[in-house]
Amino acid sequence: MPVDHKRINGPEETVPYSLFTKLNTKSLQQQFKEQVRDEKRSDNRLLLEHRKIFIKTGLVSQAKGSAYIEQGKTKVIVSVFDPREIPNRTDYSLKGEIYCEFKFATFSCTKRRLHQQDTEEKQYSALMKQALDSTVCRHEFPNFQVDIYAFVLHNDGSALSAAITAAGVALAHAGVPMYDLIVSATLGIQQNIKLLDPSVTEQWLCEMPVPLDGKVGNQGVIVMSMLQSHEQISQFYQVGNLSLEDITDSIKILENACKELIPLIQKHLVKHVLKTMKNKSEDK
Repeated sequence: MPVDHKRINGPEETVPYSLFTKLNTKSLQQQFKEQVRDEKRSDNRLLLEHRKIFIKTGLVSQAKGSAYIEQGKTKVIVSVFDPREIPNRTDYSLKGEIYCEFKFATFSCTKRRLHQQDTEEKQYSALMKQALDSTVCRHEFPNFQVDIYAFVLHNDGSALSAAITAAGVALAHAGVPMYDLIVSATLGIQQNIKLLDPSVTEQWLCEMPVPLDGKVGNQGVIVMSMLQSHEQISQFYQVGNLSLEDITDSIKILENACKELIPLIQKHLVKHVLKTMKNKSEDK
């Protein structure tokens, strides 16, 4: 990866301070038990309780549509721009294309991120495109491309699902034709314990095999996106080692979580439309 010589880089050989914190002296089992105690988590949420969500549209004035979402401490802003001709395309395409770019801010994570896209961000960009391809009516803008940019200001877990949900709101705000609104949710699994909308620490612990009571069971993280009215799954992403029963139960939990999110998004979009109509009537 090329190095940006215009920026001041740190020393080549450094030791992260996190290696000397008390947290690293604890085992994974101790860390997980501190996160989940007596059917409650460290932030006093229940195991299958979603964090509170705040949504606002129209923050990026240069974009056709934009949405800002706060999911707990996770903060993501998504911008959607006007359709443009597909670059470097010689033949005519009957269906339009969607370009998605997912990026963490350099200061958004505990460990400083690079300015260029890394492997994880490229993978999240591909998953966003996979989720939104079946949502947008691409036949409405043939031979054109819609650009969607997701920028994570602060990552406290479930950043991909928050970005997909915000992208659906931003597309609706931009007036892009869609089959349905899309919402997404994340579920972390560690043996028989399932954590809806995990924080960054919970998500990290669910991605690793943690021995509980001397046994290492199923563990992993699932991100699922749904078209609510059609009850269709547009994207499914899994990390870890999970059994078929765990996946089946997780899909039901994530479906219920998506059903709880959709009224909030619908209410916000209706409020935005009424506000826009009121402003136009006052201008006349």
